[in-house]
Amino acid sequence: MFGLTTLGVVHTAISVVAVGAGLVELARHGAITPARRAGRIYINATVLTCVSGFGIFQHGGFGKPHALGVITLVVLVVAALAPRTRWFGRAAPYVETLLYTLTFFFHLVPGITESLTRLPDGKPLASGPDDPLVLRWVGVSLALFVVGAALQVVALRARRRREAAARTEPRAAST
Repeated sequence: MFGLTTLGVVHTAISVVAVGAGLVELARHGAITPARRAGRIYINATVLTCVSGFGIFQHGGFGKPHALGVITLVVLVVAALAPRTRWFGRAAPYVETLLYTLTFFFHLVPGITESLTRLPDGKPLASGPDDPLVLRWVGVSLALFVVGAALQVVALRARRRREAAARTEPRAAST
């Protein structure tokens, strides 16, 4: 089916679960976080997507998709450690949020590439990963990531200001 091996089908199914859970998190909450069920599903499915991808060698040996899998796993680890360590100080919530969102963008790159170079079956829309159509859609996804990341930073700053204001407001005297 669509030139996929059994591992390719499993890998694709897992990645669809990850993207779906990521979309739920982003649409409902504006961020992906392990504090919520959909966020944990997203993170676990993303790890499984990366690991299963290491066994797919449709185009020869270790290549760009495998490198993206390694980078994604490293980014997930840093995102998970950000709130638990002092490495990032007050920037930790920003680092965590933006890195989880970056991994969502990482899902889109091979998703767009594979979809456009395989669909429709027998007469794909794009000839390969460097096809202008693929590059255009990856560019659109990158632009959406940048806009979304900026909105996340604005939301995090607003939340930080509200929390600071709540801590400094004088408490009403009880009578």
